[in-house]
Amino acid sequence: MKKRRIIVSPGSGRSFYHCISRVVDRRIVFHAAEKEVFRAILRKLERFLGVKVVTYCLMGNHFHLLLEVPDKEAMPKMDAGQLLEFLPLLYDEVVVEQVARELESARSSGNLGWERRVLERYERRRFDLSVFLKELKQRVSIFFNRRNGRVGTLWEAPFKSVLLEGGEGTLRTVAAYIDLNPVRAGLVERPEDYRWSGYGEACGAGKGAETARAGLRSITREGLEHPSSCAGDSTVDAAGAAGHVNLPDWAEVQRRYRLLLYSEGREQRPDEVTGEGGRAGIAAEECERVVEAGGAMPLAEALRRKVRYFSDGAVIGSTAFVEGVFEQLRVEGRTGPKRKTGARRMRGADFGDLRSLRDLREQPLGAVHG
Repeated sequence: MKKRRIIVSPGSGRSFYHCISRVVDRRIVFHAAEKEVFRAILRKLERFLGVKVVTYCLMGNHFHLLLEVPDKEAMPKMDAGQLLEFLPLLYDEVVVEQVARELESARSSGNLGWERRVLERYERRRFDLSVFLKELKQRVSIFFNRRNGRVGTLWEAPFKSVLLEGGEGTLRTVAAYIDLNPVRAGLVERPEDYRWSGYGEACGAGKGAETARAGLRSITREGLEHPSSCAGDSTVDAAGAAGHVNLPDWAEVQRRYRLLLYSEGREQRPDEVTGEGGRAGIAAEECERVVEAGGAMPLAEALRRKVRYFSDGAVIGSTAFVEGVFEQLRVEGRTGPKRKTGARRMRGADFGDLRSLRDLREQPLGAVHG
């Protein structure tokens, strides 16, 4: 007997789900190019349908998603302008033009009911878990079948979903489980080195890093308490109904989450007698170093990556050196009137006593070289 999916009723507030789906026969079909397209489709659907991707992992024959589904009844409706802005994410120019003409005809005729019906065709699909996963799997299937000249189903069964309690403990644990998948599969040694996961994307310097960081920030205690303030890659100051909100910046979010990943992702060696119980994971010595550092990325690891400070920091050195250069620039009238000091702490890793003239809040560290 088919089990009914557990879905939170409208009006019950936002909800979180861990969703999984596998390829038919569990064949390895998703490689680098396919994963890039998969992620692009995922992000477009996220924007269009309003279901938020907290984190994700795209593997060779399956995917994991941690999704936040807003309370549909509490969300504002799209107007015609917003619909025409969103449509190109998923539809070609012909469809967009047809919808634009239909909306214009409805406005010209003064038939408000007609315009509402056009909007409702798309509005009723938003903020819906089942619609989101159905669209995702269908669009990935169409792409894959066209690319490989095949027909038929790509997925072995309907997606699985687990309803999650919306607290930091539950959500961070499930997020870590998802982001540790490529480590446990032996694909990478560290979770930040896997490009097609939420944490890996957040640690990179690609266009999607900011979105991935916002997803992980949203399940911090502060983010869960003030969801409307979860945006950007810096400390967010927002005044709303709850008053002044000070959310942690990405460096702090990463430190906390990295500590969890390296605590939970430790390799397990098999029993010396039976050979059972082993599990791939992060090397024990590496885990110990990260835990001892409180989750901060060590300098040696940072230097394996693209460090923006070394190209965009303007001046790098000790506090005294950077302050000396800053004073020279101040005398020359080349600094802003509000800035009183020059040395700025370098973010993203433990850079020791090094300081930078520029405070690079956005993506200070990029992908691993090579």
